[in-house]
Amino acid sequence: MSNKLVNERDLQFVLWEQLELEKILENELFGGISRDDCNMIIEQISKFAEEVLMPINAEGDEVGCKFEDGKVKVPECYHDAFESYREGGWIGISAPPEYGGQGLPEFIEILATEFLNAANCAFTPYPGLMMGVAHVIQNYGTQEQKDRYLKKLYAGEWGGTMDLTEAGAGSAVGDLKTKAKQVGDKWLIEGTKQFITAGDHDLAENIIHLVLARAEDSPPGIKGISLFIVPKYRINPDGSLGEFNDLKCTGIEEKMGIHGSATCALLFGDEGKCEGELLGEVNRGITYMFQLMNEARIETGVQGMGTANAAYQAALQYAKERVQGVEIQNMRDVNAPRVEIIKHPDVRRMLLKIKAYLEGMRAVLYRAASFAAKGMIAQDPAEKEKYNDIFEIFTPIIKSYFSDTSFMLMSDAMQVFGGYGYCREYKVEQLMRDCKIASIFEGTNGIQALDLVGRKVFNIKKQMKPYNDMIAELRKFVEDNKGHPTLAAYVEKAGAAIETLDATTQHLVNLGLSGDQIYPVLVASPYLKLFGDVMLGWQLCEQLIIAERKLNELYKKEGAGDDAARAKVVEDSSEAAFYSGKCHAARFFLDALLCQVKGDSEYIISNNRSVLEIAENAF
Repeated sequence: MSNKLVNERDLQFVLWEQLELEKILENELFGGISRDDCNMIIEQISKFAEEVLMPINAEGDEVGCKFEDGKVKVPECYHDAFESYREGGWIGISAPPEYGGQGLPEFIEILATEFLNAANCAFTPYPGLMMGVAHVIQNYGTQEQKDRYLKKLYAGEWGGTMDLTEAGAGSAVGDLKTKAKQVGDKWLIEGTKQFITAGDHDLAENIIHLVLARAEDSPPGIKGISLFIVPKYRINPDGSLGEFNDLKCTGIEEKMGIHGSATCALLFGDEGKCEGELLGEVNRGITYMFQLMNEARIETGVQGMGTANAAYQAALQYAKERVQGVEIQNMRDVNAPRVEIIKHPDVRRMLLKIKAYLEGMRAVLYRAASFAAKGMIAQDPAEKEKYNDIFEIFTPIIKSYFSDTSFMLMSDAMQVFGGYGYCREYKVEQLMRDCKIASIFEGTNGIQALDLVGRKVFNIKKQMKPYNDMIAELRKFVEDNKGHPTLAAYVEKAGAAIETLDATTQHLVNLGLSGDQIYPVLVASPYLKLFGDVMLGWQLCEQLIIAERKLNELYKKEGAGDDAARAKVVEDSSEAAFYSGKCHAARFFLDALLCQVKGDSEYIISNNRSVLEIAENAF
């Protein structure tokens, strides 16, 4: 099978032809990085992913992590790969240069994550958490804490974790039991955490845990939670490692997938000697941790998309090589030549469906990144707040919609392989197992739907301004393109979906204003799916307009005036084939898949309460 993981040409189309991110790169914040620089980075991370990470993916899955003598060992094949990744400076790619980073735009970090997850999503959390923990300390730590931790984390010398979950407090983080007691200028941490990704491993000499705990005399619930920096080994004043900090791994989980990722149970303060440093202020821990959680949610959505990318590339190549059956018009001819299965209509339907969704998700992902970049460089506080708020609306959609959709696409990719896809001989079987966790990681997708409805859309404090600004962006696209000479019908379809979204939103708003808080919660997940479909329709319609224009320019250049001549241009030119493929994918989504918005809206507006009214013994 080919090592192809991500369609790099499509990535460049999104960055430069659709979003025109070169304009953002001109800002002095990004230190003069150019489009050519970014393309070189894409080439480098693609090469690393395909030549270093992907070849060890199957071995890491087969060997898995080992728990021996109270310590966790990752697959041996991970060590050289991690060292290469660390030495390449990828962990601190968007970090400030003063802490050893490269200071590149965050969308570069995101695109690197897309390649890494496509290649080996069990490996990715190790460097990802180092970077995420560093970001939190960078934003909320004291100068002393920044000096102590950031360079080591960004250099990949020290690992990082986020420690929220407990046996009785999973998504209900406010129920946690871990305690923090202040003794002089120190805090002693006591409690247990579970499902901690990279909670222990042998890739780094130390591990820096960000632990949520309740300080003495703090109120119950999330308002009484503080955040503490708890290193596996204490750190001496000169920066060297000190004694063991009374925290230990008590075991690792045996999981369905991502076997190379250590998922640990941790015990803090078994001997009453686990020391932690308060990060920020007491009782504001959940606010600080949300930064890391939201970063992780974006990365989790990208994990789903990345694994689906790899599955699609594998299925596409298999479909072009696997010979079976005859073309449908020759089905009665027993002597007809056998053909590659990509010539069968249903296989083509599955492949085009996967292609359309993946290209739409990629466009939504980097559109979100562009809003984040605009917020970063905006000088006007109101403009900065606007773009940051819009970006926050994207977060639960990227996490939930991407991970759910990717698992669905993974099923279609496996179907292309037929029986072989269900066997370990082909990698799609592992990819499907690895993909599933993305809908559970970092707050289950039901939690993301509640976040979208309760915090992002129905933002009463801001009178729903973030949502209204988001809808205004979508409507502006429709208004600007409704008179398109050849694609007005597709713009109209995208516009109708946008108005359906808004009508559905207003219905839920009215229910909330009438005092009904339960029904909007009940339909939060289908609402998020509806929202995600609309976002993809918007972005794919925009891509269709751009791609058709570029394709017509190529036809004109080649003097292709009829269908036969145009077909020859597409056959002979990879660029023409690319734009033609984009047009077909977008049209397919807008005709065949965006129509789901209407059905989801009809269910939500129906006010059907069977889920709430059915007796428990009637299920």
